Amino acid sequence: MLAKLTSKNQLTLPKTVIADFQGSEYFDVTKENGRIVLTPVRLTRAGAVRAKLAELNITEADVADAVAWARRAK
Repeated sequence: MLAKLTSKNQLTLPKTVIADFQGSEYFDVTKENGRIVLTPVRLTRAGAVRAKLAELNITEADVADAVAWARRAK
């Protein structure tokens, strides 16, 4: 089976390959011995929050600053 890499660095995996991983939305991606290895990952709620913060480019320092600001504002 082939999966084509798009100009946006995306791959579409064949249904027959992904069929055993129903419900998996996220995969850890590593490279081993010249191969790409995908491992299904279950995100906890905290993991989902971290993923969303990363998607929005919000750093831990941004969160700490926001908390400090909120605690000062009364």
